[in-house]
Amino acid sequence: MPKILAIEDDPTTGREIVAELEQRGFSVEWANDGRTGLDRAVSGEFDAVILDRMLPGPDGLAIVTAMRGADIDIPVLMVSALSDVDERIRGLRAGGDDYMTKPFASEEMAARLEVLLRRRGAPGRDAARDMSLTVADLELDLISRLAHRAGAEIRLMPTEFKLLEYMMRNSGQILTRTMIFEAIWGYHFDPGTNLIDVHLGRLRRKIDRPGLPPLIHTIRGSGYALHAAG
Repeated sequence: MPKILAIEDDPTTGREIVAELEQRGFSVEWANDGRTGLDRAVSGEFDAVILDRMLPGPDGLAIVTAMRGADIDIPVLMVSALSDVDERIRGLRAGGDDYMTKPFASEEMAARLEVLLRRRGAPGRDAARDMSLTVADLELDLISRLAHRAGAEIRLMPTEFKLLEYMMRNSGQILTRTMIFEAIWGYHFDPGTNLIDVHLGRLRRKIDRPGLPPLIHTIRGSGYALHAAG
């Protein structure tokens, strides 16, 4: 059972985080100020941290910086009411792995945390697994940045490669448009943009060629998923 530390000074948000994660089977400890949160974050007892940006005592930037300085290399999901691009960049550069702006849906928060935990993977996994990804008959070489499916080589543009890698690392999971946009382009999702549609369309034409069972699926009203048919 993954053990999560939630550092959040707002009692309503803190209770929502704890309730959502415990419902999903996580063990959650809640710290409601920066000093307590910092002490617990550097203890090495947790598998991931949900970290508020603005806290009494040391703030979120100071905490994640201290964690990385102490070689605490666990996923950190930062949350904040500060939504401008510069603040998100500061949080990510300080050592955060993902950044959500308040208010947020607790279901999406939990989904992002699960993605971070899967991406980090279990300790001691075979390093060779990091050199390629495989879903059904699709293989992505992370070194050459080439894909192969059904014996055919697939050349990818840089954004297509990032998008395919992200979807393959999270195969079988529903990825919302917001999750995809922020993972690939790294800034706040603009619901009016067609970037996702354009790049997913190009990627689909390369991956799901005529005569092959589709791997990239649209989940109406939810987002997208990459998985084998069936």
